[in-house]
Amino acid sequence: MKLDDTDKAMLDGAEGPAVAAAMDLLVRYGQALDAEELCDVRNVAGTMTQPSPIKARLVREGGWHKAYAVLNLDSDGDFTIPDMKVPTCQLQQSFGPDAEGIAPYPRELITLQSDAEAFYGRKGVSILATCTPYQVGNIPVRGEHLAWMESSAVVYANSVLGARTNCEGTASTGAASLTGRIPCWGNHHAANRLGTHHIDVRTAVGGPLDWGMLGYFAGGLVQEERPVVTGALAQPDLLDLKHFGAAAASSGGVEIYHLPGITPEAPTLEAAFGGRPVPEAAVYGARERAAVYADLNSQGDSTDVDFVLLGCPHASLDQVRDTARLLDGRRLASGTQLWLMVPRALRTTADRNGWTQIIERAGGRVLTDSCPAMSRSAPPGTKVFATDSAKQAHYLPAILGIEAWFGTLAECVDAAVTGRWKGEPR
Repeated sequence: MKLDDTDKAMLDGAEGPAVAAAMDLLVRYGQALDAEELCDVRNVAGTMTQPSPIKARLVREGGWHKAYAVLNLDSDGDFTIPDMKVPTCQLQQSFGPDAEGIAPYPRELITLQSDAEAFYGRKGVSILATCTPYQVGNIPVRGEHLAWMESSAVVYANSVLGARTNCEGTASTGAASLTGRIPCWGNHHAANRLGTHHIDVRTAVGGPLDWGMLGYFAGGLVQEERPVVTGALAQPDLLDLKHFGAAAASSGGVEIYHLPGITPEAPTLEAAFGGRPVPEAAVYGARERAAVYADLNSQGDSTDVDFVLLGCPHASLDQVRDTARLLDGRRLASGTQLWLMVPRALRTTADRNGWTQIIERAGGRVLTDSCPAMSRSAPPGTKVFATDSAKQAHYLPAILGIEAWFGTLAECVDAAVTGRWKGEPR
């Protein structure tokens, strides 16, 4: 792999042992990928503060510097971690203090996370603590090279914003933060961003439920390839595309998609395929839509709902507002809990707008930083949950061993108020 003079200097220790370890990791990583070179990044989004038993042991033995060296740099070296070289943000993590006494999550891990936030904050990491950094100020520009983790964030950055990143890991983002470099492969190259499959939508798609189901179909069809979607699509907004991408990255491994005339790298269908012949389209019609809905609702038998989960990926302000409107003047059923997961920055806005108070007056909770899938934690005794997220309907039954129902926001709120799932088959 070709290294420029600055790369070589970092590798040789010119900027200290931590940066040298970071460059060593990136070189090994790049060689394993057959990458020819590294590229510059000035925007890193990773997970550094996420507590775990392993991290707790490392902190006890050698402090936060040692934990970063082992987990973020794959190094056994004993050295001090310098400030981050490039802008870096923390993605979603585990539950914080606002969930104490609500989520059955160990208090010692909440304390460990608070300590981690203090350490990494001093090192220049912005503690956004959300899987949707683009909702709270981290909005990369088209063509910018990134080093981002989290599948739903990556697919949004690549597809909607036109930035360039692969789905990175804890170690590669940790190394990128200290060097401003990442192996240049995959989605960093224009040729690897062109469409591979064409999906022709022949049933009306509009709203987050429909966009989520379409994304789930697309991911299942193309797996890790790149769908180009045309047809009966209403103009999507941030919420629609958030649900579409998250679902496509869950049922498959989609990291970039194109909606001709909507997403920035596909002004036309032909442009989405780079001038190559457009492949025969896979049809998404009423039958396919019904099959996706049935699949997402195949993990629920009992209609007695004891938990409603909203906000995956983390809720937008529109979702918080709409949840408050649906709950205004109502009360959750006895024995049913509702959690709305939001970025902490948006929680502050929701508080000022009065929406948090309405939700909490109804018995619901507005929680930040994490989600049940990330923290592997739901209300004690949960057996059946309802969600408006295809991603959570896909993952949470396997993670927590509970039944799932998938539907609209209104259907989920109704389930929280009545304690029963009444979603209509589609």
